[in-house]
Amino acid sequence: MTLLDTLVQGVLLGGLYALFAAGLSLVFGIMRLVNLAHGDLIVMAAYLILGVTSALGLNPFAAVLIAAPVMFAAGWLLQTYVLNRVLGEDILPPLLVTFGLSVVIQNGLLQGFSADSRKLAAGAIEAQSLALGPISVGVMPLLTLISAVVVIFALNRLFYRTALGRAFRATSDDAVTAQLMGIRPQSVFAIATGIAMVVATIAALYLGVRSNFDPSIGPARLLYAFEAVIIGGLGSLWGTLAGGIVIGVAQALGAVVNPEWQILSGHVAFVAVLLLRPRGLFPRAND
Repeated sequence: MTLLDTLVQGVLLGGLYALFAAGLSLVFGIMRLVNLAHGDLIVMAAYLILGVTSALGLNPFAAVLIAAPVMFAAGWLLQTYVLNRVLGEDILPPLLVTFGLSVVIQNGLLQGFSADSRKLAAGAIEAQSLALGPISVGVMPLLTLISAVVVIFALNRLFYRTALGRAFRATSDDAVTAQLMGIRPQSVFAIATGIAMVVATIAALYLGVRSNFDPSIGPARLLYAFEAVIIGGLGSLWGTLAGGIVIGVAQALGAVVNPEWQILSGHVAFVAVLLLRPRGLFPRAND
């Protein structure tokens, strides 16, 4: 019974990590960009939701409807006026720019909100639970996992069933040929980053409701996201969900053995998967 409960809690935690990773996976899959500021952008979105809830008195779930379009615009502007200027054959300039952006965001949030921990208040739902057979699960962790599945399903439908998705895939495969066909890669990249920021806002909602956050936690969120993407297979969105679940289950099992091993266990699982499957569990066929 204890093992079953541990596995279920690990899977639910994996849903949060998958949300952290989905936007990162989308951006990498389209433009081969590793955004080192991704974790800090999630934290920035959490503070934006906090600001909306404080200013308008809204529930965080309603506030995210305002924050998401703002983050889409921020992502579009970031890609259009900053990242598109440094994309190319050399991967170093984008890494350096996004690293600098990470530092700027952290210090900006620290200046604006101080180092105090904050939390999003969602009301009674935070403490509610459901009995599923012999185990009990929290409503918020369950909603997180369901949201992760819905988000990844929606991204897959967008990627493989729409004209925009065809533009994404064409630009990812061969940006020069796509441009000859009338597609503007820079515009496609900007839309992709905007969508990634919407996903980051959803991740920020559950991060802020489920735990405290402060300006310094972005790099740790990036690490979890990066590990989930690598475990699942670069560019595979469903693989990203599997990667998040692997990390979540590993952390849950480690915490049962010794609470101090929780974070370490996730990293050990990451290394183990890389040793056994260097390209991840579900690498894309064209990788």
